[in-house]
Amino acid sequence: MSALSRLFRSTFSAAAAAASTSVSETENAIVRSFSNEIFRERSLKRVVEKFKKASENDRFRTKTAIYKDTVRRLAAAKKFRYVVEIIENQKQYQDMSKEGFNARLISLYGTSGMFDNARKVFDEMLERKCAQTVLSFNALLGACVNSKKFDEVDGLFRGLSEELGIEPDLVSYNTVMKAFCEMGSLDSAVSLLDEMEKKGLKPDLITFNTILKGLYAGGRFDDGERTWQRMKENNVKPDGRSYNEKLLGLALEKRMKDAAKVVEEMKSEGIGFDIFSYNALIRGFVNEDDLEKAKGWYSEISKTDCKPDKLTFKTLIPFVVEKGDVAFAFDLCKDVLSSKLAVKEALIQPVLDALAKESKINEAKELVELSKARRSDSLKLTLPSI
Repeated sequence: MSALSRLFRSTFSAAAAAASTSVSETENAIVRSFSNEIFRERSLKRVVEKFKKASENDRFRTKTAIYKDTVRRLAAAKKFRYVVEIIENQKQYQDMSKEGFNARLISLYGTSGMFDNARKVFDEMLERKCAQTVLSFNALLGACVNSKKFDEVDGLFRGLSEELGIEPDLVSYNTVMKAFCEMGSLDSAVSLLDEMEKKGLKPDLITFNTILKGLYAGGRFDDGERTWQRMKENNVKPDGRSYNEKLLGLALEKRMKDAAKVVEEMKSEGIGFDIFSYNALIRGFVNEDDLEKAKGWYSEISKTDCKPDKLTFKTLIPFVVEKGDVAFAFDLCKDVLSSKLAVKEALIQPVLDALAKESKINEAKELVELSKARRSDSLKLTLPSI
């Protein structure tokens, strides 16, 4: 090849690559523009209109995040007819011949609690000559769980897989495991773990965390410990969530001395605390009627990047009022009212009453003013008369 030919080919390749990059960047900019418009739109009706228009763009339809966010937003507002309008609108596109796209729509209906619609999408796949493999099967199982139809999951898992000749995989078993635990069918969950191992499926961290949560929170601490041992035998390393479930189990059992040992183990394993860890410890010391240690763990939160959540305050405030520590209850109320957490009058009003009984009317007034200053949900608190 002559030098001139090599130069020509190199120049042509570079120009083609630059043109392709330019087109790609333009298309990405268009999709970002669509997404930003949908995100900023306040009218949900207009959100649907803009989403349907954006869906005409092939690249937009590959963006799963905007689909999830939009459907979640509509479902949270209970605009289920809009959810249907968006999802059914997708059926006109060629993407419906792809199993992955169908699985996405099934999952979207599931997160909206609309299992019947999800099942309809799954059943229609055959009409479109679209393959039904374990991918869409798992999406349907997940939709069933997310729609809280827990009692239907096992029948779907066993009946439909046999009917369609689909071999359930680890994701399938983990989904059914979650359903059993949500139902409180913990013996069935343990049996399912046995079944997995007999079939040669190796349980993963999701499997064990799901069943540990069910057992520890369900008051079956010893079974939780046996499952913890099985996790180790399977060479699955516990993570922060695993330890949080154990901490909660110990809190419910009022075994905070043992919880202290778990805390030390977490530190030695380099596992950081999150708000779930702190909440479990606070709950444990509340259960043991130990005000000072509960207060101590609350103060530890401020030394980290964690933020107290609703459960933190719902656990602590009534307990602190009951113990007569009005000053600390006042501080807790200031913290929660200064946050963006949604709380109800029933949590704060007893603190106002306690402050009034101790003639701390200025503090009571401060809480009322903090409540009024909240933009999202001003509380209707009653200032007690002295």
